[in-house]
Amino acid sequence: MKRALIASLAFLMFAAVASAQNSTSETQHKTPPTIDQRTTGMQKLPGFFTYFWDAREGKLWLQIDKWNTPFLYYESLPNGVGSNDVGLDRGQPGKTKVVHFERGGPRILLVAENERYRAVTDDLEQRQAVQQAFAQSVLWGFEAAAEDGESVLVDATPFFLSDAHEVAAKLAALKQGNYHVDPSRSAIYLSRTRNFPENTDVESTLTFVGENPGGWVEQVTPDPRAITVHEHFSFIPAPSDGFHERSDDPRSSFFGISYMDFATPVDQPIVKRYIAHFRLAKKDPSAAMSEPVKPIVYYVDRAIPEPIRSAVVEGTAWWDTAFRAAGYNEAFQVKLLPEGVDPMDVRYNVVEWVPRATRGWAYGSAIVDPRTGEIINGHVNLDALRIRQVFLIAQGLLDPFGRDPAALQRANEMALARIRQLDAHETGHTLGLMHNYAGSIVNRSSVMDYPPPTVALGADGALDVSDAYAIGIGEWDKVSIAYGYSDLSQAKNRHWRLTRFSMLHSQEGFCTSRIRTPARSAPPAPSRTFGIPAAMISTA
Repeated sequence: MKRALIASLAFLMFAAVASAQNSTSETQHKTPPTIDQRTTGMQKLPGFFTYFWDAREGKLWLQIDKWNTPFLYYESLPNGVGSNDVGLDRGQPGKTKVVHFERGGPRILLVAENERYRAVTDDLEQRQAVQQAFAQSVLWGFEAAAEDGESVLVDATPFFLSDAHEVAAKLAALKQGNYHVDPSRSAIYLSRTRNFPENTDVESTLTFVGENPGGWVEQVTPDPRAITVHEHFSFIPAPSDGFHERSDDPRSSFFGISYMDFATPVDQPIVKRYIAHFRLAKKDPSAAMSEPVKPIVYYVDRAIPEPIRSAVVEGTAWWDTAFRAAGYNEAFQVKLLPEGVDPMDVRYNVVEWVPRATRGWAYGSAIVDPRTGEIINGHVNLDALRIRQVFLIAQGLLDPFGRDPAALQRANEMALARIRQLDAHETGHTLGLMHNYAGSIVNRSSVMDYPPPTVALGADGALDVSDAYAIGIGEWDKVSIAYGYSDLSQAKNRHWRLTRFSMLHSQEGFCTSRIRTPARSAPPAPSRTFGIPAAMISTA
């Protein structure tokens, strides 16, 4: 009896194992569904990367059909927290990475490439040696849910509901509390999730929950234990060939990219540096003046109220003068942002209005291809309260008790003049330019300075602020744009032409944050030392 029972149990165990093995084998060899089968009933949105919206489940499915092909991944913060102290602003730019998709069985990896170390050569083994020597970063892993040939469908919802902008980390660093994303209070924001041939854009509503909130977030949130913002994800095709890198020069005034090139001959610098600039070329390179092949167009946020909006349009448009001086007609244009256009759409260079609880900074930034320095998009964030600060300064100078209507008008004009200059300054950053802290003391040669107001004393003893801020860009700005944007396709010696522009820069005077000065000291005044300002030869 006992032997029979043991035999029966052994048989049942064998049958169970065999059944499990057969089931596993069938699962492994089961043909995956096609993309059409898996997406039945979903909304299809074709574009750079086609995706499907499952309204019933609230999921976004991404169709991946480009393998080991580099493209740009850019994240940003369209809806912010509203505190200047926290620094998570409306329209805040994020990071740009060169990424690609690769596959290992059912696992799909989004890989960030390491552009800081390269071997620029046709020698495959040299390139592979550098690639293998330095780490890449796998940003996310997906599971294949369906496939058609080389195309794979993945559930990308968890990726798009992740904190790519590192909001939680920033709040923690500022001692505003320990927060994390609550999935039950987060979702794809469909009205600003759009697809185009040139970019795939997804936006998410993310709610961060936490305890012991700091004072800054308490000031700007209905419930500081739940902070809801939006994060935006953009996939952008890698720019096409034909962009001409332009060598950096310490006197050029441009920011840019740098990397180590291990294919460089030993007698040359291994670190390569190139300026950041838009792709711009003349239709007729042989002509002294020519229209561009494609103009640089900036769009002003319709949310900016008048008369501030008109002042912003004027200040932005000042840069057209510099491009004309560089030999272009209509190369730099300014328009109002078309109604319904998302300011985070990377096809539009935007000047965006940023309301905050307290006065804060304006800033200009750019999406730059880390491989070449090509600027893909420029974005200005203009603080909504800055003009009120300038107005109060002007009112304090002219009519502190508000009794003179004429003085009130002059105070308004001074505030608008500052906004024109401020917007031109931040737009200059988006074109690739750094600061020039010597501009104000060298005949107002640059809008890239932080200018103090010029106040004159009239014969009657009254203060005159009619010339508080300069109008238009300066001579230094023109030479800067000539260095970065002149069409040199017909030049016999590009290096000589660029060196000449740099020396012209020196004659105007130049001091920027690249130059180190002793702690707590003022930027050095420009001087003529072999045509180079003293600031440029400082070793402090």
